[in-house]
Amino acid sequence: MFQLLHTGGASEYDYVSYQSDLGPYPGGRFYTKPHQCVAIPADLRLCHSVGYDKMVLPNLLDHETMAEVKHQASSWVPLLNKNCHMGTQVFLCSLFAPVCLDRPVYPCRWLCEAVRDSCEPVMQFFGFFWPEMLKCDQFPQDDVCIAMTAPNATEVSRPKGTTVCPPCDNEMKSEAIVEHLCASEFALKMTIKEVKKENGDKVIIPRKRKALKLGPIRKKNLKKLVLLLKNGADCPCHQLDNLGHHFLIMGRQVKTQHLLTAIYKWDKKNKEFKKFMKKVKAPDCPTFPSVFK
Repeated sequence: MFQLLHTGGASEYDYVSYQSDLGPYPGGRFYTKPHQCVAIPADLRLCHSVGYDKMVLPNLLDHETMAEVKHQASSWVPLLNKNCHMGTQVFLCSLFAPVCLDRPVYPCRWLCEAVRDSCEPVMQFFGFFWPEMLKCDQFPQDDVCIAMTAPNATEVSRPKGTTVCPPCDNEMKSEAIVEHLCASEFALKMTIKEVKKENGDKVIIPRKRKALKLGPIRKKNLKKLVLLLKNGADCPCHQLDNLGHHFLIMGRQVKTQHLLTAIYKWDKKNKEFKKFMKKVKAPDCPTFPSVFK
């Protein structure tokens, strides 16, 4: 349950009743550009199931078109799927797809901090840090703001996930695989020669590799490619228990390192993987820069 919380007092308001029941509030922000209320499209996957049907454009991140909202929000879908905090979707969608109200209402600072503290360690497995544009100290703590529950309620930051290395904890669903492909800079079909631990990371030495998406990698450098499962030395990655398979491996380049961001067994008998293979040559990927860049 998400709520509008007035942190200056004891009252809590049901989120969708704010427009008709609460009216103007002290210190309230006003929209600086003409805004319109539009339906949340089904392909805005980050927010389509958030609990309300319409959103404001431009949004609170100054995205002016639905195309830009969808492209920017898609960067966050893989993180949402990791279940690092139960408030992740409410926090992100309050900014990407704010509910239609007379005035903009931002997420509570404590909600931002709770999501950041739970999710940034997961993001670091992928070589990302909490982005500057979502710095928590910009959000209100003494004003009406969006919350999950009251901040002094029972702890809400309990992740649902397991201790599995996050890049290895993937659902075998075609849509999820495409999302990882779009969020990654390169993708390879490969067999693995060796996995070893080094400086807190798992180091993956390929045996054979075929590029599905090269990104920043040059063809001449493929033979020397080494992959890192960042911070993954001590967490399990079940796909790597048996190196006798072919794998679909995706990743991104950070400085001179090539980080593994997702790994799947290459399983042509699996229905979902077969669906993915039909989409892989022409995936519907974002064209706007990632929010993390």
